[in-house]
Amino acid sequence: MGELKRGLSARQVQMIAVAGTIGTGLFLGTGRSLAQGGPASLVICYAIIGFVVYITLLLLGEMATQYPISGSFNAYATRFVDDSYGFALSWNYWFNDAVSVASDLTAAQIVLAYWFDGYLWIVSLAFLLFLLGVNAFSVGAYGELEYWIASVKVITIVAFIITGTFVNLGFNTSHRVIGFENWSIPGAPFVGGFAGFAKVFVTASFAYGGTESLGITAGETKDPTKNMPRVVKFVFFRITTSPFTIVFTMAGSKFAATLMNTTILTSVLSAGNHALFAGTRVLHNMSLRPHSHAPSFLQWTNKRGVPVFALLATAAVSGVVGLTKYVGRGELWGWLLNLVGVSNQIAWVSIGLASYRFRKAWIMQGRKRSDMKFRGAEWTWGWGPPFVVITVSLIILIQGYSSFIPTFNIPSFISLYLQLPSMLILFAVWKIVHRIEMPNLENVDLSVGEWSDDGDGDESSVVAEAADENESRGVGVNTKVQRWWWKVWEFVA
Repeated sequence: MGELKRGLSARQVQMIAVAGTIGTGLFLGTGRSLAQGGPASLVICYAIIGFVVYITLLLLGEMATQYPISGSFNAYATRFVDDSYGFALSWNYWFNDAVSVASDLTAAQIVLAYWFDGYLWIVSLAFLLFLLGVNAFSVGAYGELEYWIASVKVITIVAFIITGTFVNLGFNTSHRVIGFENWSIPGAPFVGGFAGFAKVFVTASFAYGGTESLGITAGETKDPTKNMPRVVKFVFFRITTSPFTIVFTMAGSKFAATLMNTTILTSVLSAGNHALFAGTRVLHNMSLRPHSHAPSFLQWTNKRGVPVFALLATAAVSGVVGLTKYVGRGELWGWLLNLVGVSNQIAWVSIGLASYRFRKAWIMQGRKRSDMKFRGAEWTWGWGPPFVVITVSLIILIQGYSSFIPTFNIPSFISLYLQLPSMLILFAVWKIVHRIEMPNLENVDLSVGEWSDDGDGDESSVVAEAADENESRGVGVNTKVQRWWWKVWEFVA
């Protein structure tokens, strides 16, 4: 069995973080948000979600810098919250990433329809094979591809902002100043009332999803103590804006509109590449002992450090793109968007819970804030984790308002709330079977897995030491109840 390689440089990790926030949700999701909620709903909801995500990012960066482990925020939930919760969260987030790949490949069909229509689901499968090839080669190849695609995206968005400003000021085919007239048309600025406003939250969560991937890349980042804080600060300056191709069409340049659509297509593929990488690392990390939240064959990596079986398992979910033959592309993409958006929100809540427990353990064991390797989140002490947990939990509950009022929409309701009972079932089953107890924060070994400045913090030693820690609290011990379960599990593995 091989190990993951620390092959991502600082510039690559920074661009991976950007690639996770500039993609399908930004280029296509903003148009959906405008149509469903109107311009005021878009601005307010995106601002709220943006602030929540930034606080979440600070909390995660604090833990990821201290304990740089691949698939880290799932590992933090397992370690500081509860092994059963970590099990449920890990499968939820893997599902998130796997569905994200399918969502991005479906979005690629929507973008390609700008030029032609036909058997676009076959093109999506071809794109999937390309992404599989890139991810199977090496982590360095993945990082380099993301670096250059993300660079193109940033340049394109800057060009869009400049062009959009001039179009808005009257430099367009109709030679009129647009200004804020779209805020006063019938139905605006809030379209659909409270239901329309609430809908935008899940789309915004989809658009902002991926920022938490900095925790997943921590285990494959060179010198994480130095580079992870840089990434956290860099993501703060991310860019958001509104629908794109139409702006260049209004400016009178069909070539620029085509170029913009081409860039959107590459961005969609970049987002799919990013989700495939993240899902693969999450699934690989789940299979590692002492927790073994997934079958053990998923641990295997090739000589380049790529977890091949985890990669294939994550990619297999994307076969759902074939459903576009029977369901409209836009309809399927909307359902997948909801699933991913809610999964992102569950991840943010979980990061808040893990951070709260981590900080509490840190203080209970007599450590000082000044001992932490990342100090950028110090201003959130006392309120940051509770704010994230409470705010996002409320958003999860209210955003599906339109799925049951005024009429009950079964597909919409399922896509917005499916993960909640799924998480509960996974949590309950794992807890009952393994008789898991919540860790005592006074006894959690905070030195396990800490990254030292001399680079002595490889993941294999982290796993080995974590096994000892969890055995002392009863996690992973072959009790009488567990022996039969592990025999079944190992048979499957």
